[in-house]
This record gives sequence, C-alpha cells and structure tokens, in this order.
Amino acid sequence: MSTAFLVAAFVAGAAGAFIGLPAWRSWQARAAADRNTERYLAWRGRADRSAPEAEKMTPAERRRIVVGAAFGVVAIACLVIGLTTA
Repeated sequence: MSTAFLVAAFVAGAAGAFIGLPAWRSWQARAAADRNTERYLAWRGRADRSAPEAEKMTPAERRRIVVGAAFGVVAIACLVIGLTTA
C-alpha cells in the first residue's frame, strides 16, 4: 500500500511541475523583460519617474500556478502517508 502512495506522490509532483513551471517561467520572463526595458529607458534618460508597477500575473498563469501548487500539496501528503505506513 505504501508503494501506491509513493507512486502517487511522484505522479502528483510531476503533474504539478508540468502544469505550474511553464506559467511561472513565462511570468518571470515577462517581468525580467519589463525590468530590462526600464533600465534601458533610464539609461537613455526617458525613464518614467513614477514608481515602477510590479508585473501582475495573468488569470491563466495564476490559475496554473495554483493548480500546480495544489498538486504539490497532494504530492507531499502522499509522500508523508507513504513513508509513515511503510
């Protein structure tokens, strides 16, 4: 029985990574590109003087990250159950 929980933990962890990581990477890449643009404009002397607004996630990215995190929680729960019933 504990083997089934360990397999379920692996599957849930892989599913969480497969779902959540692409959304996380696209959000971080977009934020990095915006920071790069701000630095370039500041270097050219055309920077916006107001405080830079943090890049917000799109609803689809937020949903995918939340689903990936939920799979991660399930994976940790299966791992704990699998290791305690061994």
